[in-house]
Amino acid sequence: MRDDRWIRRYHPADDARARLVCLPHAGGAASFFHPFSKELCGDADVLAVQYPGRQDRFAEPPFTRIPELADAITQALLPWLDVPVVLFGHSMGATVAFEVGLRLEARGSRPHAVVVSARRAPSVRRAEAVHRLDDDGLLAEVTKLGGIDPLVLADEELRALVVPALRADYTAVETYTATTGMLTAPIHAHAGTNDPRATPDDVRAWAAHTTGGFAFTTHPGGHFYLTERPEPIVAALRSTLAAAP
Repeated sequence: MRDDRWIRRYHPADDARARLVCLPHAGGAASFFHPFSKELCGDADVLAVQYPGRQDRFAEPPFTRIPELADAITQALLPWLDVPVVLFGHSMGATVAFEVGLRLEARGSRPHAVVVSARRAPSVRRAEAVHRLDDDGLLAEVTKLGGIDPLVLADEELRALVVPALRADYTAVETYTATTGMLTAPIHAHAGTNDPRATPDDVRAWAAHTTGGFAFTTHPGGHFYLTERPEPIVAALRSTLAAAP
């Protein structure tokens, strides 16, 4: 049975030959991928994952640990594995995509590819404690990356809605400990050339986490290069989907 809490299909494509599963960044929601769904609906059935604690799942407590989040998402994806799947995660979503990929492979459902964006590899360790900052400090850090609408910062009620999920996500990603597992699916890694949080060298290190082939691409821009200029990453995803068996 499909769990509709987790999956958003903005442009359903039941006859598609592949599925693209999109996993958001910290504080992000499924709607972040609506433009990608619109662009790629002719190439794949695009599924955007909705984490708890935001938008229509606001009443549900957000996860504070990546493994538990990956467990739940993997379970939600099981009914959608009738065609080849490409996992696409941005920032925190890249780490989640990696962990979901490991879980799918353990079940015998190897993804066609795992596409990671704007996130350093699990083997690149860096002590961070953004999740321990007060609300103003937390929002200031996210603002530096361009990951939050300025209108949210100006509205106390919106801030109160956003902060709990944002803090939970940062807790999850900053306390994440790299697994010893490796993917057999290929990893395609993408980085913004001016990203202060995930430098090209940080992202290139994903090569050590797969035995199935690795590709690396840089894009002009910062942490959210894919919203500044989405055409190259859309083209890369389209090419990956077209190669699905």
